[in-house]
Amino acid sequence: MSLSVIDADSYINQHVIDIEDWTDADEAKKQRIINVANTTLVRRFPEMTIPDNAVYEFSALLATVFNDTNRLAQQGVASFSLSGVASFTFKNAGAQELSKLITQSVIDLINEANPDLPPVSVRAVKWTVL
Repeated sequence: MSLSVIDADSYINQHVIDIEDWTDADEAKKQRIINVANTTLVRRFPEMTIPDNAVYEFSALLATVFNDTNRLAQQGVASFSLSGVASFTFKNAGAQELSKLITQSVIDLINEANPDLPPVSVRAVKWTVL
């Protein structure tokens, strides 16, 4: 697997709807995002082959999660305003575990690359009280 910013740019430009946060990032930040996306997916699915396109798809999402505005929510800011300009309130302020941000489309790409393994899902077994 040879992950690169050039290949990520090409994939994201062709296959992702909202690319503004990705294109606004500089090359160094894009490379960091790719590295974190790859590490997160490899740790979450250690027995599976992670295709480049799954890493790039997840990278585009991480670019949005860690853009200038949303980064504040990751740092625990619940709301802020710029006097007379804008006001922002975050629903779930606080750092989120990156593996919980993996979307079904990323999982589908991983499942397609691993046809001999049982498919994985974003769903998880959880406790409930009746």
